[in-house]
Amino acid sequence: MASHRRPKQPSRARVTVLTTAAAAAVALSAQAANAAPSEKPSKDAVKAKVDELYNQAEQATEKFNGAKEKQQKLQKEISTIQDNVARGQEELNQLRDSIGLAAAAQYRTGTIDSSLQLFLSSNPNDYLDKASTADQLSAQQVEALKKIQEKQRELAQERAEASDKLKDLASTRTELGNKKKDIQGKLAEAQKLLNSLTAAERASLAAADARASRSASARVDLGNTTAASARAQAAFDAAKTQIGKPYVYGATGTASYDCSGLTSWAYGQAGVSIPRTSQAQADAGTRIYSESQLQVGDLVLFYGDLHHVGLYAGNGMVLHAPHTGATVRYESIGDMPFQFGVRI
Repeated sequence: MASHRRPKQPSRARVTVLTTAAAAAVALSAQAANAAPSEKPSKDAVKAKVDELYNQAEQATEKFNGAKEKQQKLQKEISTIQDNVARGQEELNQLRDSIGLAAAAQYRTGTIDSSLQLFLSSNPNDYLDKASTADQLSAQQVEALKKIQEKQRELAQERAEASDKLKDLASTRTELGNKKKDIQGKLAEAQKLLNSLTAAERASLAAADARASRSASARVDLGNTTAASARAQAAFDAAKTQIGKPYVYGATGTASYDCSGLTSWAYGQAGVSIPRTSQAQADAGTRIYSESQLQVGDLVLFYGDLHHVGLYAGNGMVLHAPHTGATVRYESIGDMPFQFGVRI
């Protein structure tokens, strides 16, 4: 016979737990329904971020250039000091040899004096301080010993200087490596963002860039081409021949350039040597704070830390090497935060 007992009712605690779980499930479902789907950054947002990364990379590039220039300078200075030390050691050896010959001659005649014996001992450096023996030397011997001591002091100073510069060089090389990693990291991040775009989006950005470049070139052709000087004109003319060459950090031509690499190369073609980095180029001539006073061939500095430089091209335009992914080209001066011009 079938049982007619009432089913066991769930406990109050169990009902509470089940009710709470059901409410949470409903809430989560509502959140999922209302949550915005993960959106891919727009083409313009990607371009803005990439431009920012390129700007940061260029900041690091000018610091990299400064460290590289310092490294080259230190290497030259160390080489010069080492050459001086080598020549000085040779002179010291000759002076010692001359004293040794005098001692040998006296020894052969049996007249070697105590002064030379002392000099030829293991610790002759303080010899001249011993007044009791100074009167035993001839004037020529005294002069020779003074020269030896002076040369020893010079060599000690030069060796200490070389040691300090070698430490500075090691530190500079470390800095150089760190800046290079910084640049490469920024560029890799920028490339990753660009790779996230579709082929059509990348083509659209490239087309817009090309249109802007053509428009800038047309504005230059319509502008005033009065140069600041014959050499400024020569530098500008040289830079124009490099239009289309790619930007590469640390490059000074002629296959590629960075911003200060282009300007230093251009002025070099005009027979004028200017510093390597944009910050140093800012002090290479007379500063011009009004855009209206700029003339063709003047250097134009941008950004508060002066990490970008180009050549004024007339009609509010600048000829420069912009950033990675771009080529030497004309661009409006207003596209970047103008600081001042420099007339070489």
